[in-house]
Amino acid sequence: MFDTMRFRNRAEAGRILAERLSVEVAASDMGRRPLVLALPRGGVPVAREVALRLNAPLEVLVVRKIGAPENPEFGIGAITESGYFWINPEAVGDLRVDADEMEKSITAEFMDVSREVDRFRGGRSLPDLRGRTAIVVDDGIATGVTAVVAARYLRSQGASRIIVAAPVCAKDTLPLLKKEADQVICLETPEMFSAVGLWYEDFSQLTDDEVVRLLNTPAEPAGMDLSLSRDLALPRGSFEGKEPRGLVLFAHGSGSSRFSLRNRHVAQQLHEAGFATILFDLLTEEESANRERVFDIPFLAERLIQATGSAMRALSERGFPEVPIGYFGASTGAAAALWAAADLGTQIHAIVSRGGRPDLAGSRLTEVRAPTLLIVGSRDHPVIEMNTRALHRLPDAEMVLIEGATHLFEEEGALEEVGKQAIRWFEAHLGSPLARARRSGHKAA
Repeated sequence: MFDTMRFRNRAEAGRILAERLSVEVAASDMGRRPLVLALPRGGVPVAREVALRLNAPLEVLVVRKIGAPENPEFGIGAITESGYFWINPEAVGDLRVDADEMEKSITAEFMDVSREVDRFRGGRSLPDLRGRTAIVVDDGIATGVTAVVAARYLRSQGASRIIVAAPVCAKDTLPLLKKEADQVICLETPEMFSAVGLWYEDFSQLTDDEVVRLLNTPAEPAGMDLSLSRDLALPRGSFEGKEPRGLVLFAHGSGSSRFSLRNRHVAQQLHEAGFATILFDLLTEEESANRERVFDIPFLAERLIQATGSAMRALSERGFPEVPIGYFGASTGAAAALWAAADLGTQIHAIVSRGGRPDLAGSRLTEVRAPTLLIVGSRDHPVIEMNTRALHRLPDAEMVLIEGATHLFEEEGALEEVGKQAIRWFEAHLGSPLARARRSGHKAA
């Protein structure tokens, strides 16, 4: 059944969906930020990732499914906070639906709609939708009645363009959705569809409190300043409009920070070679004192993913929205970079690891699509073994030994050689005419 894609959880599904939407919306949204509208509860964690990627406001749109009186799980219609409801005659079919029982079901669902508006939005109205693109996001679509009613309601509120998006949607539901929405974007559209939850490894039900927390949690991690605009170092020529060859984000290892002289040395070499760079901390000062956090690779990777979105926005604000992204990771930062790249897929175009611990990325190594260069000191024997094992698990990787270097590359000329190797790799996969042609789908001249 799952010969294409099965999602680990809603957050991962949201990030993959967001990558697809970022292309679609950028090509059509006429410059005004769209509004991302989550259908609670399951749509909220998916929509949050979409809103983060698009740098768009997130709001919850409360639409309740109306189930068949004798089978509440089978959606035959839906109702909005305005009281508008729709019953799909095709869904009702040959069901014997008593009018009084149906009226009771509609009334009960409308009361729940009002309760959820108060709970999730504090009773406030939706933002002004007139002339705006509205993106309706759910974790999956079965019968489609909720999405149809959502689209009709948003149209009545003046939305100029409506996109319905979900990680998975029943294939025979697509024609119904396409009649109501301007565009329908689903990652998977299986012909055999029994339940949304089967397309997730973790499909835990969310509580009201969890939904409220997701809606109220800043898109960037608490305690972290990830605007990154001040940390963006642009190469000479960028201020005259010349596009950087690529942007490299530095993920520091345990016991290090954005003030690391070693990483700053390499960053300066990349800068002089025409690459934009960003050095920042994945942990706050307080978090850095917690050794468990320092080695919590999934947590560090999530921070790096958030920072990547912020960095892309910072570049776009400078007039460079299409610059390819690479990671430079050291020690545990290399593991975080590989983990994040596995999640972000084709958004990351190249990775360089210096004295890294790729082993800490575990099973995620086989999911990394970005070409990866593993740089290790020839005298750093334990790390050579770790990197050699990782080399055989990474789909596209190369390992280079820096002759005479130990783990910190303190030997004369060692860091210069690290920089040269990093430039070689990023030029090949970020900045060369051939690399750019491959990304754009055209042949190099």
